[in-house]
Amino acid sequence: MARLPGSGSWTSPTDDARAVGRGLAERARNPQEWVGSVPQPGSPSRLIGRQPECERLSGLLTAAREGRGGVLIVRGEAGVGKSALLQFLLEQATDCQVARVVGVESEAELAYAGLHQLCAPFLSRFDALPAPQNHALRTVFGLQSGAAPDRFLVGLAVLTLLSELAESRPLICCVDDAQWLDDASAQALEFAVRRLGMEPVVAIVSTRDTSTARRFDGLAELVVTGLSAAESIALLDSAVIGTIEPAVRDRIVAESHGNPLALLELPRGLSAGELSFESEGGLKATPMADRLEQQFLRRTRALPRATRRLLLLAAAEPVGDRILLERAAARFGIEPDAATPAETAGLIELDGTVRFRHPLVRSAIYRSATPAQRRQAHQALADSMDAEADPDRTAWHRARAVVGPDDAVADELERSATRATAQGGLAAAAAFLERAAALTGDPSERVRRNLDAAQAKTRAGGFADSSNLLRLVDVPSLADADRARIELVRAENSFGAHNGNEALPLLLSAARRLEPIDARLARDAYVDAFSAAVLTERLAAGPGTREVAEAVRHAPPADPPRLRDALLEALAIRFTEGFAPALPLSRRAVEAFAAAAHEPDGLLSDTRLAAATAASLWDDRDWDVLTRRQVMVARAAEVLDALPRALVDRTIMHLFTGDLAAAAYLVEESRFVADLTGSGLAPYGEIGLLAVRGDLERGEAMFDDALERVRARGEGAGVTLIHWARAVLYNGLGRYEDALDAARIAAECPLELGAAQWALAELVEAAARIGDLPVAEAALDDLSAMAAQSGTEWALGVAASRRALVSEGESADELHRLGLEHLARTTVRVELARARLLYGEWLRRERRRAEARGQLRAAHSALAAMGLVAFAERARRELLATGETVRTRDERISTGLTPQEATVAKLAVEGLTNPEIGTALYISPRTVEWHLHHIFTKLGVTTRRELRRTFKGHDV
Repeated sequence: MARLPGSGSWTSPTDDARAVGRGLAERARNPQEWVGSVPQPGSPSRLIGRQPECERLSGLLTAAREGRGGVLIVRGEAGVGKSALLQFLLEQATDCQVARVVGVESEAELAYAGLHQLCAPFLSRFDALPAPQNHALRTVFGLQSGAAPDRFLVGLAVLTLLSELAESRPLICCVDDAQWLDDASAQALEFAVRRLGMEPVVAIVSTRDTSTARRFDGLAELVVTGLSAAESIALLDSAVIGTIEPAVRDRIVAESHGNPLALLELPRGLSAGELSFESEGGLKATPMADRLEQQFLRRTRALPRATRRLLLLAAAEPVGDRILLERAAARFGIEPDAATPAETAGLIELDGTVRFRHPLVRSAIYRSATPAQRRQAHQALADSMDAEADPDRTAWHRARAVVGPDDAVADELERSATRATAQGGLAAAAAFLERAAALTGDPSERVRRNLDAAQAKTRAGGFADSSNLLRLVDVPSLADADRARIELVRAENSFGAHNGNEALPLLLSAARRLEPIDARLARDAYVDAFSAAVLTERLAAGPGTREVAEAVRHAPPADPPRLRDALLEALAIRFTEGFAPALPLSRRAVEAFAAAAHEPDGLLSDTRLAAATAASLWDDRDWDVLTRRQVMVARAAEVLDALPRALVDRTIMHLFTGDLAAAAYLVEESRFVADLTGSGLAPYGEIGLLAVRGDLERGEAMFDDALERVRARGEGAGVTLIHWARAVLYNGLGRYEDALDAARIAAECPLELGAAQWALAELVEAAARIGDLPVAEAALDDLSAMAAQSGTEWALGVAASRRALVSEGESADELHRLGLEHLARTTVRVELARARLLYGEWLRRERRRAEARGQLRAAHSALAAMGLVAFAERARRELLATGETVRTRDERISTGLTPQEATVAKLAVEGLTNPEIGTALYISPRTVEWHLHHIFTKLGVTTRRELRRTFKGHDV
């Protein structure tokens, strides 16, 4: 096996680098003695200058053999030795299985191309995956038809597949040149490697990306830098046969900056005379990658013409399909043995696939060819493919083979974009559309495709790319309709990338410009404008919800009207006339959205506004339906500009239903998506979770940081949500004056959707506890009026429970009971448990201890089981005050387990299998098994039956 580049050669550690270099130079004179040597597992041999790196990789391999996995992200410049380190690991891992993927720059446009490299060899194992995961992988690889699968389900399928492969023996998963992976593959792989848990899988990812905003961030890293001067001399001496003039050697060492590939390749470009005597001027001061490419090109120029043409075909075909390469070569009359000189020169390897020695070899060959030569290569490859079996790659090659407009190829590319969207690849769809636009002859069609591409880039989170494309198409000769749509897409991009304050004027302007051109599209723009206005609200620097509402009421109606138009009208009435006048239409619009069998009109902004409206109506069931759909659609379509907010909305909903474990997983997913997209959205979900749990230390620190961020972004709704969370936290801790201050701020804008209404309940509780009855009663009047108008069980229950706090005697008792009756018919279990706590506290103060114990026990059990630690502690203190010794069983069950363990235990008690639990929680079955082992140990049980008995009568 030939050495991969970037490392030098194998050697044993020594202090005398020059002596090592002389010894290796001897080996180089007789390469048969060393090129094929493979170190055995446990061998002390190492790469020159890479002993710490090799030891770290060997440690990961040892852990995998012992049943533990690990992840390492290897970062460094081109040629620094990343691939050699991967090769070192593979040669040590002769007793392990291997899964490999190499990122290819030209394939970065093709959704799931990299993932296909990784998973295709294990196609026969797909049937062992849970059915949804099997379906997801087969769909994204085009093996079966179907709707675009949940992006996270694809990642989970990869995780499960890796886990299954590692069942028999450890698995080494190598990802080389990850900077060139397509976005969909990179996201799925990152999802999987972050959740490997206790799998005997070693995942090594090499990438040139060393910037601050990068993939695979936050995982264990190994930054590979250049060799030292002594190590560089040793490697250089090993690569040169004969004598090298010290001055020349020193110059090469200095100018290579310790880059191993440069040390190996740069001397190849020097004559014997130049190696013996220093030439004038030194080496050309070009970037290292360019300099190395030039060295590789010098080696290709000595090859026969047929071999060079074969190499260009291979460079233009990123998959490495040897059969396809041979078919394409035959079209030029090139015989298969034409590859032999390139193999002998160490530029390419041919076995079942085609592999270049280094990505720089591929790029050097491709870039050095003339445009006409590249087009000929792509045309030969396209003509050699089965267009029906692989239409997207065929279209990709054809697009690179044509000169000037070609509407037939452009149409093919647009169909590829449609398929990419269906498979969840918005970034790939945008790339297809952009190329299709470049090949489109009709100017209006070209603008349309460019705008479609820009919009796809925005929804995939590529805000900068979208802006660049919009600048390209924004020319003076555009028709009014095209200019209006450019304005709309630019506004949508601004909303996704920045904030509502910047986007709202653009959205309003676009909507008004569209009114005489396309009434439906204008109203669509007004929906986005409302989304931006609702977000900015109290911090609006320019127009706000009132201005949007008035514009909507004067805009021409859509014909025929759609669901979104009813919602738009309801919001316009709400923000011009108030809550009560808008209530009938708001309720009908929300119910229609919740009852729809699919995403109405295909836009997430509708569902988000409908969900927020449901929350403001205290409609818990439709809120649940709509937030669930919002996340599902954003995930499946990979609408990454909308997914972070969808996750926040769903997280907040879980905080009311008491499923804090589900909320915690959505918070984790939110972090992942934020890292992926660079979203500046504040961590609202995590803030709410910390508040409901009663985590004072982490909560307060996060509140202040988040407030600074949301004010800078002009997100007034964020200010409301953060202060609502603060009020919940402080009410749970019994810090009622602090809760009052926070709730007052949160309730300042009563027409805001959601948190402003909930803050009224916190305000009443805090004010009543400190005896500020005027404030409590004023807030209660607003809350009660809203509850009476809404008429939902949630609103009526909360209003009755809070009114009881400012009432006395039999009236207070009846109100407490009424609140419990209403809330018992809802899904908001947290409000029900808190209402029991309030009733129990009141009963104890009325000296009705026996009745108080019953309510307080129920409240304590529910609050502790759900993880509301501060409120549970309030209930415990009240129980102690009644003279009851509080049993610790419930607390031990809820707090002895981590949130993840508690969720695993809950699902196991419900009868789910390990694979089913893994699917539900985005972890592998092996990780589920590992968690169950810890759960059994902590609770002193040995079987699932005993686990069920332990939790009998308790909520996990």
